[in-house]
Amino acid sequence: MGRLTGVAVALAAGLLLTATPAQASDDPLTLAVSLDGQDISGHTMVITPRSPVELSVTVTNNSGSAVHVRSIRLSGTALALTFFAYDTTLPFDVAAHGRSVRTFGLDLADLDGQAIGLLPAAVQLFDVDRNELAAVDTTTDVRGSILSVYGVFGIAVLLLTIAAWTACLLALARHRLPANRLRRALRFMPAGFGTGLVAVVTLSVLRVIPPEPGVEIPIIVGTTAIGLVLGYITPHPMPAVAEPESAGLLTTTEVTG
Repeated sequence: MGRLTGVAVALAAGLLLTATPAQASDDPLTLAVSLDGQDISGHTMVITPRSPVELSVTVTNNSGSAVHVRSIRLSGTALALTFFAYDTTLPFDVAAHGRSVRTFGLDLADLDGQAIGLLPAAVQLFDVDRNELAAVDTTTDVRGSILSVYGVFGIAVLLLTIAAWTACLLALARHRLPANRLRRALRFMPAGFGTGLVAVVTLSVLRVIPPEPGVEIPIIVGTTAIGLVLGYITPHPMPAVAEPESAGLLTTTEVTG
C-alpha cells in the first residue's frame, strides 16, 4: 500500500512538472528581441547615443489567427516617468502558429540629451489601435550627457532637497519649528522624500543600481520615514521670554523724574 501511495505521488508530481511548460506557452504572442545581435532579456544593454544600433524582433504567434503588428517602441523609464521613447512604424503580419523576424536600424543620437546611466527599458509591439501585443523588459546603460533631461532632473532634485534641509535646520536652530510634534515631522518629510529621490537618481547615474520599482520604492519610503522620525524627535521649541512689566514701569518712572 505504501509503495502504491509513493508511485501515485510521483506520478502526480510528474504531471504537475509537465503541465507547467504547457501553461507558460499559452501566451498568444511571444517576443524575442536582440540589440546588435545580443538578446536583451536579462542583460544590461550598453547604448552609445551617437552609434546607430540594429534592433531585431522575433515574433511567434501561438494562436489560431493571424496577428497584425503596426509599430515597435523602445522606451526607458525611471520613477514612473518616461525619459526616452522611440517609435518605429513597421507594419507586418504574423500568421497563425507562425513566426516572423524583422530587423531594422535605430538612430539614437538624440538620446545623448535625454538620459544617462542605468535605466529600465522595454521593447513593445502595438497593433493599429495602440494596444500592446507583447513586450520584453531589459536594462539599458545609456552613455549620455550629465546635462540630459534625466541628469538635469537629478540636479534639480538635489538643489531642492538641499533647500528643504537648509530650511528645516535653520528653523530648528532659531527655535521656529511648530510646537506640535506631528507638524514638526511633516515639516521634515519633504526633505526626507527628496533625499530618497537623490539617492535613486545618483545610484542610476553612477551605474550602480537601475531605478526599478523594487529598488526605488523602498529607498524613497525609507528616507521619507527617516525624515518624519527626525522631525518628530526634534526638541520642543523654547517659548519666547516675555519682558517683565515692572521693567517698563521702572523705565517710565525714571524718565518722568
